[in-house]
Amino acid sequence: MVERPAVTEPAGPPPAGDGAWAPRPEREPTTLLRAALRPRMIGLLLLLLSAAAVCGLLGAWQLDRAEVRGHAAQERHEAERAAAPPVPLADELAPQTPFRGELVARKVAVTGHYEAAGQLLVPDRVHDGVTGYLVLTPLRVDGSGAAAGGSTTGSGAVLPVVRGWVADPADAGTPPAGEVDAVGYLQASEQSGDGVEGGQVTAISSAELVGEWGGPIYTGYLVLVSSDPAQDDALVLLDPPSVPGAGLNIQNLAYAAQWWIFGGFAVLLWWRMVRDEARGGHPDRVVAAGPPPAVPPG
Repeated sequence: MVERPAVTEPAGPPPAGDGAWAPRPEREPTTLLRAALRPRMIGLLLLLLSAAAVCGLLGAWQLDRAEVRGHAAQERHEAERAAAPPVPLADELAPQTPFRGELVARKVAVTGHYEAAGQLLVPDRVHDGVTGYLVLTPLRVDGSGAAAGGSTTGSGAVLPVVRGWVADPADAGTPPAGEVDAVGYLQASEQSGDGVEGGQVTAISSAELVGEWGGPIYTGYLVLVSSDPAQDDALVLLDPPSVPGAGLNIQNLAYAAQWWIFGGFAVLLWWRMVRDEARGGHPDRVVAAGPPPAVPPG
């Protein structure tokens, strides 16, 4: 009879930490500063900052394109507006009615009589880098006509007219006498200022001017382009009013905002990774070299 060698059974399962395939221990939580200073996080920071810098440059380029394309479009629009014939004021705006935003820089024609006694100066207005005065004169509108919305404008309404700009108040002169055919661009009334004092007013505000000139009054004013009869050449005519938001291409502006948002998201992503790193948890698992464990049959 042949005796079989004794087989020694293992005392128990191997320790959980032994073997290449055993789970690795979790990291201990740490501070945000220590987590941020780990080499892996510093490398990610440099990478994401590079991406954010590229996004910032692309956003700046899109902003430049927005300005270039916007100014080109604005110049074409101003040229078309200057070449367009004026429309009667009565077709666009009636006295004491709200001034609509689309009326800014609308080219209109109106006939009336200047009231020289009511002429005012608006100080501290800059033209071509020089501070001077706007010459503001009330024009009593003649005739009647159908206004926008079907209302009727009667004669005698007051239209504030900026006849031009002067560096010296002595150059303001007097407006043409008698009936005047005026052509100009509409602009919205400004907010109230300090009122009329000493022949000057700080703001072109219909709410203040109606107390000085009487009413009814228009809620906007006219930036003069030409008049018949002609006025004194000492007055410098102003450029057409600018439309709010003009000069920028909206599409390129949206692209610039998107690139800047992407750049900010890259920095935010790194911060969230640092926060997760500081909280601890399983580190990245590394697969050990060697064959996978055998799968028992069945």
